[in-house]
Amino acid sequence: MKRTNKRKGFTLVEIMIVVLIIGILLAIAVPNFITARRNSRASTIIANLEQVDAGKEQCAMDEGLTVGDTCGNMGNYIKDYATMTWPVTGVFAENVIGTAPTFRGKTADDWRTDKSGL
Repeated sequence: MKRTNKRKGFTLVEIMIVVLIIGILLAIAVPNFITARRNSRASTIIANLEQVDAGKEQCAMDEGLTVGDTCGNMGNYIKDYATMTWPVTGVFAENVIGTAPTFRGKTADDWRTDKSGL
């Protein structure tokens, strides 16, 4: 005599095990994504601040500026300076020659050590 199994689909226990496994994987993955996003944003901010600082130094050399002077037109030294994008909203300050530029009141070195606030 042939036995036919008419049972189709999954049991409640099998579905709950799959949901549990997915939950565990999410609990591991989500914090890593958040950390990666924070590090990526901080890297962008640091790169922008270093580019502005290099542009200020070049401007100072070309125009014979000294500490405390301001560069007239950073657009001549940094491509797309006027449309430079930041990954988060905040206040950017170019500052004078001899002073590091800041974003949200922190310099590039500060952003390397403290990525809070992103």
